[in-house]
Amino acid sequence: MNNDRFLSMLGLCRKAGKLVIGVPMVAKEISEGKIKVVFVAGDASQNAVKKTTDKCTFYNVECIKTDISAAALSHAVGKSGPVCALGITDGNFSKELITLISYEKR
Repeated sequence: MNNDRFLSMLGLCRKAGKLVIGVPMVAKEISEGKIKVVFVAGDASQNAVKKTTDKCTFYNVECIKTDISAAALSHAVGKSGPVCALGITDGNFSKELITLISYEKR
């Protein structure tokens, strides 16, 4: 139920231009200090998870592994291939998305 709200908010974030898509771009933007929070797909490869979490740890960025599939994330943001990592560059969007994903886990 709340996953739908989370995924809709990701789509809105993409339309606003506050979303970075894909592990290589997320890693680059983390090192530039633009990312506020990173969401990783539940079925992401070990390599993608390690690369993302290592960058997040080094640069002190919050990284949340979701239970949402890469296919569902890609569909939500309008991409054709699977999306393993999403970075949010806006503080308000990141707070709302964290609230939605945290509420879902309760």
